[in-house]
Formats: sequence, C-alpha cells, structure tokens
Amino acid sequence: MSIRRACACLRVDTSVYHYKSKRGDQAALKGRIKEIAATRVRYGYRRVHVLLRREGWLVNAKRIYRLYKELGLQIRNKTPKRRVKAKLREDRTEAVHSNDVWAMDFVHDQLATGRKIRVLTVIDTFSRFSPVVDPRFSYRGEDVVATLERACRQVGYPKTIRVDQGSEFISRDLDLWAYQCGVELDFSRPGKPTDNAFIESFNGKFRSECLNAHWFLTLDDARSKMEEWRKDYNTVRPHSAIGNKPPISLTKGSSAASAP
Repeated sequence: MSIRRACACLRVDTSVYHYKSKRGDQAALKGRIKEIAATRVRYGYRRVHVLLRREGWLVNAKRIYRLYKELGLQIRNKTPKRRVKAKLREDRTEAVHSNDVWAMDFVHDQLATGRKIRVLTVIDTFSRFSPVVDPRFSYRGEDVVATLERACRQVGYPKTIRVDQGSEFISRDLDLWAYQCGVELDFSRPGKPTDNAFIESFNGKFRSECLNAHWFLTLDDARSKMEEWRKDYNTVRPHSAIGNKPPISLTKGSSAASAP
C-alpha cells in the first residue's frame, strides 16, 4: 500500500508521516550535567541547575529535572522510621550579620590505614560560611583554642559560639580564651543536638560530599582535601537557604551581602 493511500485510510495528512523533529538531542547539555554529577556526586538537579545557569545555559529547572532523571542520576535517601519535631531554645535569636553567631562541633573519620581522626568544624550561622575545618589525631581544649584563634585572625571574632557539652568545649582553656576575647559560649542542652542544628546540617553535607567521597592516606592529605572542599563550599556551592548563593556572598565586607 502506498504512503498516500495508507494516510488517507487513517485520515492522517502525509506531512505528519514525513515530519522529522528539528529539536536536537541535547547531547552537549546532557554531557555537562553528567560532568557536574560526576564531580559533585551529592548534588541534586536543583543545584546542578544553578551551576548551569551560572555557566550561561539558558534552561529551566524542569528540563534539567527531566534530563537528570533520563540519565539516572537521582539520589536515593533513606527515609527515617521516625520523625521527631525539634523544639529550639526560646531564648536564642537569629543571627543578623556575619560573625554574629558561630557554631562548632567535631566529626569523626579515619585514614586509609584505619587510624582515627577528629575534625573540628565551624560555621557562621548567618552566612553559612565555614571559617575553618581542621583535622587532627586528637583534640584538647588548647588545640581548639589554637584553631579558633587562627580562624579569627583571618575573618574576625564572633559574638557568640554555639557548642555542645563536650569535654574540649567546657575546658578551662576555651573558657579563658572566650573571656579574654569577649566571646560568649552558648552551650546546648545535654542530649539535644537540635539545639545546634546549623552545625549538624553542615556536618551532614561535609560527610556526604567530602568524607564519604575520599580516601585519606595521611593527615596532611586529609587536611588538603578537606580545605579544598571547604573553599569550594564557601565560594562555589549554591546554598538553598540563602537563595542559592555561595556563603562568601553574605560575609562581612562583601558587596553582595544581604539578609537571607
């Protein structure tokens, strides 16, 4: 049967049969999405979209979502069995500028040899800027003071630091340093990690995007890779809580600083 007769029987115009789509296969865009996902394995399609827009790709989030699914790049997160509503302390107020409130905590990991390391993580709760991520084999109160003093000399002293009840944070060395520098130590209630939710959230990103993504051969190797991730987090990584801006844009002295 001829094409013309077949189309007449089906009541379809022959132009429909001969039509060929002019839309490209978007190979270049798919390739770039795969490149971003390969280097930033914990980024979802929203952060991938932000990075693509920065590079000049004029695409909307829906197209990125469709291509992201076609490429099988979705991240599956385990859903917790229970969800507990966290109640924050009523006497705490939100930070209104950079260096107003910091939060810090420890993260534990190990080298490729199996030797344990402890990492002191610090974050500014207003800008989400991380002034320091410092790994060591062991930490004492005086080591915490040395790390904080080095960070404060670069970005300034905070008004308040939120910490838990760890032995390093209730030490005499840290208490004396805070008194001399005019810094208030705001302690969380025992057994209430939600009192320090900002640093818990940061530590989750730090573990999934850095600690779980690398082998650390030596302490110097760990320090180098963690510092590289911290710089990328501060200057490149889009943060959804501050309008998909990098934290550096809200730090004190930046021309782009504004309230989140």
